[in-house]
Amino acid sequence: MSRALPRHPPCAAGSPRLWEPQRPQGLPVFRFALHALIVLVLTLLTQIGGIAYLVALAASRGWGLQRFLAKLTIFLLCYAGATFAANFAAPIFGRVSLSCVAGATDRLVVRSPIYCLLNRNYVTPDVRDLAKALAAHMDKEFPGTVTVALDANFPFVRGFPLLPHLSHADGKKLDFAYYYKDVDAAFLNGATRSPIGYFAFEQPAPGDELPCEGRNDWLTTRWDFDALQPLFPAYRIEEQRTSAAIGWLTSEGVTRFGLQKIFIEPHLKNTLGITDSHVRFQGCRAARHDDHIHIQVE
Repeated sequence: MSRALPRHPPCAAGSPRLWEPQRPQGLPVFRFALHALIVLVLTLLTQIGGIAYLVALAASRGWGLQRFLAKLTIFLLCYAGATFAANFAAPIFGRVSLSCVAGATDRLVVRSPIYCLLNRNYVTPDVRDLAKALAAHMDKEFPGTVTVALDANFPFVRGFPLLPHLSHADGKKLDFAYYYKDVDAAFLNGATRSPIGYFAFEQPAPGDELPCEGRNDWLTTRWDFDALQPLFPAYRIEEQRTSAAIGWLTSEGVTRFGLQKIFIEPHLKNTLGITDSHVRFQGCRAARHDDHIHIQVE
């Protein structure tokens, strides 16, 4: 009698069973690409965020964590620790931090805590001293006036870009907000038109100098953000304080602290009656400077 054939053919040794779900072959590649993209974005935004993410990823895998909230918590703890440590390590690279915690008597303030959270508040000691001296001068000339600092530099590595800025890469650059007044010409102490101090532009009047008119550069950070402009309050630059600040920068800032350049838009330079050669136009590929003052030292 012949033997009956088995109903199901035996599986080959080591081959997967047909009824078992198969893992997509591209999944590991996708995960690697996603992690690499996250590391890149965090590094560009914060300089140290990419390293914190890799440490958190290794810790999560080592501890067998699967839940998203648990992984996120580990990353935030790693990032907070790295940011705290950067304050102590930055002096090795010749940089110190501007504090985002301001008291009632402080006359130099950083516009938003986001600058410290993103590690964009580092300068050389000379630039820090210049900023404090400017704030002290403005407080002396106009009692109670607060001077607002914006983007500075990252804590480490000369030449590391602070996007979207083209030159904030060595600790020697710092942006200040303009001083503003409301529609009734009342001074607004410590206020800016934009929540972060940028992108709320002073539009030139008809006949003003427009060095970039007619250009269509495709590789540029000179963005107009026309759609955003109606969203900002109708503040205007307070000419008296702004002129006094630039006057101090081009005199005491140059002689005492080695200030090299100030960037503001030509139409504002003309409106404020500034003729000093240290006040320059930044070029048509760089961001507009009628929403902030850029200074740099030698």
